[in-house]
Amino acid sequence: MPESTTVATGLTSQYITQVAGDLESNLKEQERIGAEIEALQEQLAALEQDHSVLVNMQQALGVTHEPDEPSTTAKGAAVSSPQQKTEAAPPSKRRARKTTAVQETTAKKPATSTKAGTTATRPTLVELIRRHLTEQNEPRSAAEISTALGKAHPERGIKTKVVRVTLEGLVAKSKAQRTKQGASVYYTGPDATEPTTVPQAEDTDR
Repeated sequence: MPESTTVATGLTSQYITQVAGDLESNLKEQERIGAEIEALQEQLAALEQDHSVLVNMQQALGVTHEPDEPSTTAKGAAVSSPQQKTEAAPPSKRRARKTTAVQETTAKKPATSTKAGTTATRPTLVELIRRHLTEQNEPRSAAEISTALGKAHPERGIKTKVVRVTLEGLVAKSKAQRTKQGASVYYTGPDATEPTTVPQAEDTDR
């Protein structure tokens, strides 16, 4: 009887440990997904801002999006006969339509190039963090990285929690290394050699 009780107690302890581990993994996964959603929302806000700028540029260039009346006329003429389609508009109007179409196409091309250039020059938070770790000669905490990136990119509103979750994601993908000194956690680039001593600092990212 005592042996059965011991076995049951051992199984209960094992289940408690497993449930606690699963719960911790679940919370970390929630934080990771939350950080990814916040990063996507940040990218969406940047794209919306670029869209507003491009629309203003388009309006400044005099490009409008009025209904194309010649297209409607051409559709009605096509129902009757090919000959009527040719005679639907005088030569002067046909030349005017062609000129307008060329001007609209020419005006839209620079806007597309500008949008592409704006998006390409805005790095993601993951790229910023990886670049920062590569430039460092010693381990940095999530709070230190967040502060440095916040000063370099104040317009992005970088948060320590998002940086920490992003760093954990990089560690999971072997794109960064993590070391602990007491209650403090420090991060380095993937190819950095692990230091013998970690800088003594107050754990500001808890």
